[in-house]
Amino acid sequence: MVLLFAEYSEGHFKKAVLEAATYAFDLAQALGTECAAVSVGQVSDEALKTLGQYGISKVYKVASEKLNNFTNTAFAAAISAVAEQKGAKAIVFAQSYNGRAVAPRVAVKTGAAAFSGVIQLPDTANAFANIRLAFSGKGVEEVKSSKDKVVISVKTNSYKVTENPVSCTVENVDFNPSDASFDTIAKEIVKAADGISLTEADLVVSAGRGMKGPENWGMIEELATLIGAATACSKPTADMGWRPHHEHVGQTGIQIAPNLYIAIGISGAIQHLAGVSSSKTIVVINKDNEAPFFKIADYGIVGDLFDVVPKLIQSIKKIKGVT
Repeated sequence: MVLLFAEYSEGHFKKAVLEAATYAFDLAQALGTECAAVSVGQVSDEALKTLGQYGISKVYKVASEKLNNFTNTAFAAAISAVAEQKGAKAIVFAQSYNGRAVAPRVAVKTGAAAFSGVIQLPDTANAFANIRLAFSGKGVEEVKSSKDKVVISVKTNSYKVTENPVSCTVENVDFNPSDASFDTIAKEIVKAADGISLTEADLVVSAGRGMKGPENWGMIEELATLIGAATACSKPTADMGWRPHHEHVGQTGIQIAPNLYIAIGISGAIQHLAGVSSSKTIVVINKDNEAPFFKIADYGIVGDLFDVVPKLIQSIKKIKGVT
């Protein structure tokens, strides 16, 4: 069996989870086995059954009230218990923050080999060879294991969501987490800011020192609002206090993989590219036609951002009929 961790947050299954669900289904097909999921916490049966659209034929529901709030150790214990009970040979996670926190623990508890951030299906005939990005996305590496159990996290935006409709049933599983599973818990989650989370955004508008100062950031926020994007920035602008540090994307900041990344007034140093190179489409606006960012951009505009961005905003408003 291939078992998906069906992470449910903010009232829905996020895109990264549906990508992982598609991956889990395809992996199950390749292995000639069934594809199921495990849900932890109190999630409605109606919500869980929607996973049937993505090939999940059964969801094992661990609905202990103790597990309503995410706790690394407790969730890992619950998922591991279901995996062992149902004989899962592969356990699949989305590479979300929660997935990254739980997957290694589950690998240890189940004695499985751990593959993080994979970008395609494994070669099951070749020691379960997996392909993942390496060297900050500048290369790929092949990793193998001879173990008979594997734990896999699927890199965001690396696997296309595909519907594979099947009938889905929900089975309740009794699991009572031990007190030791709650030795470290999150008492409160405080969002750094309102709006769209950078790690979950499909669209991101980012800017750098080319903005010349924090007083000019209004156009960036306006553009982001118009297209429903999150805002980000380069490390120097965060270090100078122009933007909050939680917006800093790059090797030492947040690593993101949106469908569209618009970089405005950012040269594209290697440290910044390490955090955004997994973006599906990159658009660069910079007056320096030799800026490194243009080498990896899908689309580029050479021009003064103070001329280009206002015109871009006006064009979008015209298309949307916004005054």
